[in-house]
Amino acid sequence: MLKLAQEQILLNQVATSKGEAIALLAGQLTAAGLVEAGYVEGMLAREAQHATYLGSGIAIPHGTTDTRHLVRQTGVMVAQFPQGIEWDDGQIAYVAIGIAAKSDEHLGILRQLTQVLGDEQAAQSLKEAGDAATIIDILTGASAPAEVQYLTLADFPADDLDQLLLGAAARAKSAGWGGADMVSALMARGPSALGQGVWLASAKAQQSGWVLATPTRPLGEGEQTVKALLLLCGKDESHLAQLDNLAALAGAGQLDALAGGEGLALLQNGPAKGLADTFTIINPHGLHARPGAMLVKVAKEYEADIRVANLDGNGEAVSAKSLMKVIGLGVKCGHRLEFRAEGADAEAALRGIGAAIAAGLGEGAH
Repeated sequence: MLKLAQEQILLNQVATSKGEAIALLAGQLTAAGLVEAGYVEGMLAREAQHATYLGSGIAIPHGTTDTRHLVRQTGVMVAQFPQGIEWDDGQIAYVAIGIAAKSDEHLGILRQLTQVLGDEQAAQSLKEAGDAATIIDILTGASAPAEVQYLTLADFPADDLDQLLLGAAARAKSAGWGGADMVSALMARGPSALGQGVWLASAKAQQSGWVLATPTRPLGEGEQTVKALLLLCGKDESHLAQLDNLAALAGAGQLDALAGGEGLALLQNGPAKGLADTFTIINPHGLHARPGAMLVKVAKEYEADIRVANLDGNGEAVSAKSLMKVIGLGVKCGHRLEFRAEGADAEAALRGIGAAIAAGLGEGAH
């Protein structure tokens, strides 16, 4: 979780160029003891490689991998520029977040920031904020609704459906989604069969989330089988999108696919469409700004609708043509990305993306 203090927020700043804005942020990072003086050169070098404008009026300048040794402690400084700065051609930044990261910690920071800043209203609120507390609330997600969370309970050694449900309920309880009363309610009500060996149980909870539980072997429940159990913990209506996906999966006859290794991705994204392929990221520092931008550039060369999911992350599929969304996946070295393309040039798109990833996305193959 990104933590900010009011002294990290610089309100109503003025800069005539992004270079001046970066120098301002670098100076604040240095004064705070987060970096050594030469770090500003790394931030400027990063911009020369690829502008760090994310969209929605937000830029995230940070150093190169060659200047990480100048980082003393991971942290950020935030500067608000109400009059705006042209960060790249025609792209106006109103908030710049200077990032200092010692290793791949910055991916977690970027992921949280991009999730928050993907909201156009949040970006407008950052531009107009008149106090540091408001900016902190927006950037840390305090003013945003809680996101749906996901957990798995794979290969659980259950002898029957009740044991599988108890295991899933205990998993949700240990995550802090609810207490003993939630577990009791689940066991009293029991699950319902959706079809194709998939069952659904639900209860009111303190956090909206899903647990996907699979037994070590298919179980018998009367005349039906149990291949997977979905436990829905509901706090508000944020889970409705996943219920729609379940209905779509049932209509497509793909419910049983939830018992496979990509079950969470199907729950979040619905039935599989188009062509798909999976590639492993070989960049030592994952998809930071430069390789992320290269991936987006390659994806934009094709007309096909291209979605990408981090199979080693939360499995959510996002547009491969959005730098903000791609960086938000929090991709590290070794993570597997599943691309799904739909359109006339879908096959060519997957080939092109695969070749670019194998070549190191502008950083060379390792």
